[in-house]
Amino acid sequence: MSPFERLHPAVQHHIVNSLGWKALRPLQEAAIEPVLSGEHALLLAPTAGGKTEAAILPILSRMLTEDWRGLSVVYVCPIKALLNNLEERLSRYAGLLGRRVAVWHGDISQGERARTAREPPDLLLATPESLEVVLVSRRVDHRSFFKNVQAFVIDEIHAFAGDDRGWHLIGLLDRLSRISGRTPQRLGLSATVGNAEALLSWLVAGRSGAKRVVTPEADVAAEADVQVDFVGNLANAATVISRLHRGEKRLVFCDSRSQVENLAVELRARSVRTFVSHSSLSVDARRQAEAAFASGEDCVIVATSTLELGIDVGDLDRVIQIDAPNTVASFLQRLGRTGRRKGTDRNCLFLATKDDALLRAVALVELWRNGFVEPIEPPPLPYHVLAQQLLALTLQESGIGKRTWIEWIPGLLLGSGISREEVDTLVRYMIGEGMLFEDDGLLGIGAEGEGRYGLKNFLELFSVFTSPPLFTVLYGRTEIGQVHQLTFQARDVGPTTLVLGGRRWSVKHVDWDRRQAFVEPTEQRGRSRWLGTGQPLSFTLCQAVKSVLTEEGLTPHLSKRGTARLEELREDYDWVNEGETSLVKDQFASRWWTFAGSLVNACFGNAFIETGYRIRFDDFAVRIEPVNGAANLIRKISESVRERPILLATEAVEQMADRIKFVDCVPPLLRHAMVSARQARVEDCEQIVNQPVIEVMLR
Repeated sequence: MSPFERLHPAVQHHIVNSLGWKALRPLQEAAIEPVLSGEHALLLAPTAGGKTEAAILPILSRMLTEDWRGLSVVYVCPIKALLNNLEERLSRYAGLLGRRVAVWHGDISQGERARTAREPPDLLLATPESLEVVLVSRRVDHRSFFKNVQAFVIDEIHAFAGDDRGWHLIGLLDRLSRISGRTPQRLGLSATVGNAEALLSWLVAGRSGAKRVVTPEADVAAEADVQVDFVGNLANAATVISRLHRGEKRLVFCDSRSQVENLAVELRARSVRTFVSHSSLSVDARRQAEAAFASGEDCVIVATSTLELGIDVGDLDRVIQIDAPNTVASFLQRLGRTGRRKGTDRNCLFLATKDDALLRAVALVELWRNGFVEPIEPPPLPYHVLAQQLLALTLQESGIGKRTWIEWIPGLLLGSGISREEVDTLVRYMIGEGMLFEDDGLLGIGAEGEGRYGLKNFLELFSVFTSPPLFTVLYGRTEIGQVHQLTFQARDVGPTTLVLGGRRWSVKHVDWDRRQAFVEPTEQRGRSRWLGTGQPLSFTLCQAVKSVLTEEGLTPHLSKRGTARLEELREDYDWVNEGETSLVKDQFASRWWTFAGSLVNACFGNAFIETGYRIRFDDFAVRIEPVNGAANLIRKISESVRERPILLATEAVEQMADRIKFVDCVPPLLRHAMVSARQARVEDCEQIVNQPVIEVMLR
């Protein structure tokens, strides 16, 4: 019996007759047997590789064969835009079989959510934060709502696992499993990752049952057309885009919202039909842009990584990347947007506006050509997420047992490696600080906890990250999007002008109490501000940049302009050599060029804290002032690193901890251990200090 023949007859019928498919894709066929067998699985394929259908079609088959009733499948996505995009497609599949789909997130009206609570669908689309809302809400009987859950589908799981949202997700899956009274199947969907087995083990920690990674044979790099060009600035990039590939549909990725907005203005000034998509646009504005782009031709949509995560914008002709993403995995996601039509190849054109972006783009492509993809590593010791889960459980259960609450989240405890002794220390601290109170063995939220997290019905407890202070921008009654409050501060005299949705707006009034700004169209130049932490470059990528500088000869995927600029950079950095680091001096400072990434350089910078030297660092170098004595200082630091790992100073720990939500629930000792574990790069530090330091004096 073929895998297809194992599906329920109704599913087979609709695949052939209603959907008109002539065959399943490789992943879809490979996933049928393990999903039908109830195994936990990680389904891997490039973007647009059919991952959603690979999970949902056999899940719907199980739903019919095993007669699942009520809410039986919870489908989790990292962003609301992806949920909205999937709703229509999944509703069609489920509707063909007489089943219903519903969406639950912050943009869904209260009325719709109330209807969903009264009449649970067969499949619920949600973000982790919206699941938390349902669990702690007094308006929903969560036990009745989730009692029939049989399976979880986690889309774009790599977008969760690399940060604390992933630990939040694991805690939620554990709690939902306990409510259901069974071990629901867990299916993760992802593009290619460097450590698939480890990622699957993380997803199913503490759960019984068979598990497997399912992936079709990987495409080889040679099947993609990837080129890197150097254009020098954003205006030149807009000129190239306006002249290249006319008549085609182009998706242009930028790695900041500000860059998206500025490029869109430049493209429209060159009469290019341009749409914009990023997370700070209003839902309506984003949907209209994506729908118009999906149905259009000879147009461009400029987007951040929001369009990296599986959102369907129709068949694309080209992907263009301004500068470069920070990971090979992200590049693969974007590359996978193309080549979906028969007879077309995957393609990506990098347009570097800066020297460092050119080096990063070339390094990324070389890593990709060599088959490298970053491993996904969950952040260690998430004590603060454990605290958040405890606070949420006290609301969910209207009080929770001091000794039994941890039984709700076994996967979070096992997967993170947090000991029971550390759990007890955490609970004692939270009680002592007033975050919790204890009454005859039951825990509830204390006065301090309610004061910090209880405003607006405990809104702060729903997510594990802190939202920036954003203002809603309105043109009349139409919401355009959101910008950071700094957009309206520290301006020159005169009206504020901002850019949003690829258009310029003059601010007529700011309502600081309601956090609203009212605008009108203008031709004046302006800018909008958003604050982001910026993802540090990995040790591997930084070392690849170093290799690009030290190699000789042509790089086949580089344009003539890119090749010429790279040769100039190699001459400028002719003191960079493989197998050694460089201490480059001028009259003002020394720069120790490690090419090790900012996390490693931060560790070195921390080792300098008590020396009296002024230290700054980035992904490639540590700047040391004054110049005199820098070489001896580096030798001493290197010797100490060889003897023992670098320990973070208390001051550095507190500065880093301040950026972590719920860290005030974590006792100082555990806080120090958590931050240190997240910053430590012991092996990378050792690799750097074991290389000779060559001194270079610039004239």
